[in-house]
Parts: sequence; structure tokens; C-alpha cells
Amino acid sequence: MFRLRSTAVRVLPARCLRVQARALSTLPNVVSDLGFRGLLANTTSPDLVDHVTRPTAIYCGVDPTARSLHLGNLLTLMGLLHFHVRGHQTIALVGGATGSIGDPSGRNSERVPLERDVLEANVAGIEAQIHRFFANGASYAKRRGYVDTDAHDGTAMQVPKVLNNYTWFHGMSALDFLGNVGRYARVNTMLAKESVKSRLDSTQGISFTEFAYQLLQAYDFYYLYKHHDCRIQLGGSDQWGNITAGIDMIGRRNPVDQASPKAYGITIPLLLTSTGEKFGKSAGNAVWLDESMTTIFDFYQFFMKTTDADVERYLPMFTLLQESDIHAIMLKHKQQPELRVAQQTLAAEMTELVHGLDAVRRAQVATKVLFGEDLATVSGQDIVDAFKDDAHRFTALHRDDVIGKGIDQLAADIQATKSKSEAQKRIKAGGFYLNNARVTDPRQKLSDADIMDGLVCLLRIGKSSYHVVHVHA
Repeated sequence: MFRLRSTAVRVLPARCLRVQARALSTLPNVVSDLGFRGLLANTTSPDLVDHVTRPTAIYCGVDPTARSLHLGNLLTLMGLLHFHVRGHQTIALVGGATGSIGDPSGRNSERVPLERDVLEANVAGIEAQIHRFFANGASYAKRRGYVDTDAHDGTAMQVPKVLNNYTWFHGMSALDFLGNVGRYARVNTMLAKESVKSRLDSTQGISFTEFAYQLLQAYDFYYLYKHHDCRIQLGGSDQWGNITAGIDMIGRRNPVDQASPKAYGITIPLLLTSTGEKFGKSAGNAVWLDESMTTIFDFYQFFMKTTDADVERYLPMFTLLQESDIHAIMLKHKQQPELRVAQQTLAAEMTELVHGLDAVRRAQVATKVLFGEDLATVSGQDIVDAFKDDAHRFTALHRDDVIGKGIDQLAADIQATKSKSEAQKRIKAGGFYLNNARVTDPRQKLSDADIMDGLVCLLRIGKSSYHVVHVHA
């Protein structure tokens, strides 16, 4: 369990912000805090506010439809993190079984089923990613002034659980499913779910497989309730029907009395930008939490590009900063919006939370490099470290393949241009740069003086096509 440590509050840099001192008992109620932060759409009972004043267990699920989570998954993970830092048991459930079917919620067509090997690879990737998120999240919380109050007496914190529902479904026969799950479901209730009604009204309809999906998720909640003392399910607002199906199943199998505690549901709102676009997309593409799919620089820049209309909403949603800190940041931002203080804070906070503290420095170095700032302020090693995992912008070459070579040939070799002739045309047109200095001679050859700190050189074609060349012995 965490308490808050007394430290001074500073507006920038954001990662140095510390919340004001207060005891754990005076931390905002987690449900109320989710409401303040815009992370609460609905709850199944007003009793939940009192329930979370005592240790409890909460879960949310994610189906492994890709090998990485994306920003759309981050809101529910943030919800779990708020419970985690207050000492509750958090459970992340990866749908190794349900992922083979696909949730029909919010879809107008059936998902293409994944091959078993693809599904297993996705499960492994997401499980590892969730473990990293909570490890980073605990460190991030401590740097924001949250202190593990159990550490002094040797009591371990609640370690987040990452489970896979394939564990309890893979050995279940059809007869077991009908007897242990289907018996407690009511078809009229299932038909009334919005995810089902919308598909029944469509020309494509809904398959029995997708129709039964809600029973699988309902059984997940029942299983976690029975075997892991889980009392709360958290999900996006489109999961309301699946969550209530689980609560209904728990109630039918365990009539609520003094010996059978209640089960609850929390939904988090669907997040849209101020322009009505679905959050987490960049130029139509998902922003992934896996840095091999979305580079740390591109992840950081996604938040740097947040509009002024959205950034004030996102700061409480995606950080553990307190209300007073957010107010101070926004006040400074509104005084000088051109400095983009709020966006810098959001980008740094999110990059630290998802990728770790060192990733913030790497993203900031990459930003300096790719936005044409003075390269004298960064070292060659910093540039290599910032771009080494960026497969699109980074190339490593032996020194013999660089020194003495024509710059037009180098551009072609690293596929900065399609050919030497295209590179020469770019140079003549004034759109070719070496280390942010315009190249004017198409016959220029690279020398040791062009290699920063003997490690790296930077080519830029046009305004935004950057290529980092790591020169090694």
C-alpha cells in the first residue's frame, strides 16, 4: 500500500513533481478520484464507494488480438493502477480463450479468428507488457511521492496478478459449459444486450459463437470471484453488458447473503478527442505500447501533438499528478501556450509510465535531433541510444563503408533516397542536409569531421525524412 511523501511541488520538469504530503487515510476514495480524473462512466452500485475503503480485488480483461496493447487499452490499465497504488489486489486477465472468438461489442462484423500460434504469441507479448506496465507504474508512483507504507515492516505489497482465462476454459467440455455456465444464463437477457441487438438488426447478423461470448466473460468474473476473491470488474463503457452478465451469473450461482459478498462493476468512458476522433490513433494507425511497433520518439510525439482543448482532460486521466499540480501546470501553460508546457508534461509523464524514466531522456534527445535543434547540445552516444531501436530511421554501418564515400552513395545505401541520382537532385534543389547543415556539393565525400564524436552522422531529406547512421569500427 502506498502513502504520499511530503516533498516540494515544482511545475517543471513534470517528472520531478511531487504531490503534497498526506496520509494514506486521507487519499481520495479511489472511486471518487476516478470520477475527478474523468475515468468513471458508471458503476453498478453506489455501495462501491464504501466497499473500496477496505482492501479488495479488481480485474479487467484484454483479448490478445495483437501482440501489443495500444493506447486504447491504457485507460483501463490506469484504472487498475489507481487501485494498485492504494494497496488493492489488481488482476489483469489476458483472454487466451476469449481471444480466439472475439468480443462483438462495438463491432458490426465478426472478427477473423486467429491461428493458435499467433494467439499464443500475442498472449505472451501482452502478459510481459502488463508486467512491465505495473513495474514501471510502481516506480513512477514512488517518484511522484507515493511511498510503500508496508516496506518498513517487511510486509510485501500486493503483487499484481496477470492471469490467462485459457487456464480454466481449455479443459471444459461442451457439456461442462452448458451445465456450469449456460444453465445460469437467461436468453432474453442475453438478447437485450446492446452488442447483440445491434448485430441482430444488421444484415450480417451474429454467430452463435459471438452470441455466447458474454457467457465466457461472465464465467471469467465468476471464476475470479470464487478463486481469487475478486469483487470488482473494470472495463470500457462498451463492456457494461458483459460486466453485468458476470454479476448476474455470480448472483445466480451464489445468492448474495452475509456469506456471499456482492460483486461490482466499473466502466471507464470511451475517450474521444475534441474533434470526435477515437483516442489512440495517429494518422489512422494505432499507437502501440511496444516500442518495436511504435518508437519511443513517436509515442512521445503523439502526446506532444495533443491539442490545447484535450491536454487539460488528459493530464488527470493519464498521470498520477494531483489536482493542485495539474492546476499549476495549466496555469503556466495558459500564460505562455506557445511553450506547450502542458504537452511537454503529458508526453514526459506518459513516456516515463509506459517505457521508463530513461526513455524520457531518449525521446527528448530524439526530439532535439529531429526538430533541427543545435546538435552541439547532445552527444553522439546520446543520439545512438535514442535511435538504436528505431528500425525506420537507424542504420549501423562499418567505418569503411562511410568515410571517404560520396554522400549521394551513402543516401542510396541507407535508402534515404532511391538512388544516387535522386540524392544529387535533392542536393541541387537545396533539400539535403548533413548534421542539420545544408549540403550544396553533390560530389561531397564524408570525412571524420562529419562523424559526431566518432559515432554518428545525421542525414535529412526534405523537411522531415531523417536517417541516423551509426558508424562503428
